[in-house]
Amino acid sequence: MSELKRNSESKLNTLLNLFPAVAILGVRQCGKTTLSKKLRPTWRYLDLEHGPDYDLIHNDPSFFFKENPTHIIFDEAELSVDLFKELRVVIDQNRQEKNRFILTGSSSPELIKSLSESLAGRCAIIELGTLTCNEYYQKNQSDFYSLFTNPLSPTSIQQFKSLKPTVSFIQLQHFFLKGGYPEPSLSSNPVFYDAWMKSYFQTYIERDVRKLFPRLELITYRRMIRMLSELSGREINKSMLGRSLNTSEVSIGDYLDIAEKTFVWRMIYPLEKSLKKSMIKRPKGIFRDSGLQHYLANIKKTEQLSSYPAVGFNFEAYVIEEILKGLNSHLYSQWNYSYLRSKNGFEIDLILSGDFGIIPIEIKYGIRTKSEQLRHLKQFIKDYNAPFGIIINNANQVELLAENIVQVPANFL
Repeated sequence: MSELKRNSESKLNTLLNLFPAVAILGVRQCGKTTLSKKLRPTWRYLDLEHGPDYDLIHNDPSFFFKENPTHIIFDEAELSVDLFKELRVVIDQNRQEKNRFILTGSSSPELIKSLSESLAGRCAIIELGTLTCNEYYQKNQSDFYSLFTNPLSPTSIQQFKSLKPTVSFIQLQHFFLKGGYPEPSLSSNPVFYDAWMKSYFQTYIERDVRKLFPRLELITYRRMIRMLSELSGREINKSMLGRSLNTSEVSIGDYLDIAEKTFVWRMIYPLEKSLKKSMIKRPKGIFRDSGLQHYLANIKKTEQLSSYPAVGFNFEAYVIEEILKGLNSHLYSQWNYSYLRSKNGFEIDLILSGDFGIIPIEIKYGIRTKSEQLRHLKQFIKDYNAPFGIIINNANQVELLAENIVQVPANFL
């Protein structure tokens, strides 16, 4: 597993050469430590969950940094607020020196706060997700993402025709089922996979969440996470969730915030400047790893996917997360994501906006997309002057479905 090539390697190397420190954030067990050690194998590694390592820094931080002024990996850095204050002093003593520290964290609330308060301008931040499909099969990343490095125009749609499949449809289905947590997904032992997922879910709730939020009602939170695995891709109604879990809407808001900030759940908000009336204002959410989501739904075989009632929503969440992880692995300028859904059925699953323009994307689990299913994309393109729209489905080839709509099969991502 240590030799796995990750899409973010080039980005991390570039940022380390630009900043004194880089923080890698992501869900626990997604490979942050492995990536850090792979790219900086000679650096000293300290795990702040390990008592002796923690004490080594905190018993006499001035002496520690005098002896170790550079080339250190601090794992689970959010466990030490004092570390960031010391790092600020150490970095400022030689501000021009780059490539000095890597910090990793699996929960963002305290880490982001500490970074913004103590290391602003001194530390770059990247987010690492679970494996993408191309990382799992160790294939080159699709050229799909490099197309977003420049402003897109109506003629840019022709560039999508040169895309090639990254994996086969069967490989995609397997990965969609198992997800991207490296250790269990790369194992060929189904017993180990189930045992790992069970242990991971229990550990996430009973150790990680309890440690970060000691007053949290863990039983209710556990029930909510299971409910979210069935609500992925839908609008989130806090009032409805509160009634189902017999708790307040305020508590549901807190629980959702925790799930998002521990990288298990992603909130996607409606497009801010909507030109449509009667648009739904609530955010929708997606489960960030399809493997954990399917484990919680007790889906263990690919044959079960086609008969699962919510497979379309699960696939939508999977594709959105693949796209966002793919874009996030590049050194792009500012870009954002959102969605649109109206009370009368108008819907765009994912809207990407940035220096490249605004691109609407619809996601379908099926192989064929009927012409009437293109009308929302066509309307969005007209209303927002988008260069073109994209349909992601399980077809066999890239194809123009209309003059300004291109079909990209999911295994080409």
